[in-house]
Amino acid sequence: MHGLDLSTPALLFSAISLIMLAYTNRFLAYASVVRDLHDKYLKNPDQRYIKQIENIKKRLYLTRAMQIAGISSLLLCVLTMFLIYIEQGTLAVWVFGFALVLLIVSLGLLIMEIQISVKALEHHISDIENS
Repeated sequence: MHGLDLSTPALLFSAISLIMLAYTNRFLAYASVVRDLHDKYLKNPDQRYIKQIENIKKRLYLTRAMQIAGISSLLLCVLTMFLIYIEQGTLAVWVFGFALVLLIVSLGLLIMEIQISVKALEHHISDIENS
C-alpha cells in the first residue's frame, strides 16, 4: 500500500488546523481594517483610502483562496483516511498526493499575500520617513 497508513494523513490535521486558524485571524484583521477605512473614507473622501482598500481587497481574495485550498487539503486527508479504511490503497495514495499539492498551493498563496502586506507597510513607513 505504498507505506501509507491511517496515521500519515492524520499527521497533517494539526498543521492544517493551525494554518487555518492563522488564516482566519488574518481575515478578521482585514475585515476590521476595511471597516475602519470605510468609516474614515465616509468622513473624509481621500484617494489614499481607496488605494488602501484596493490593497486590502487583493489580500482578502488571496486569503480566501488560501482558506479554500487549506480546507480542501484537510477534506482530502479525511477522504484519504476513509479510502485506507476501506482498503483502497492506490486511490488513497493519489488523493493524499493531491491533498499535499493543495497544501502547497495554500502556502504559496500565503507567501504572495505576505509580499503584498509588506509592500503596503513599506508604503506607510516611507510616508512617515518622508514627513
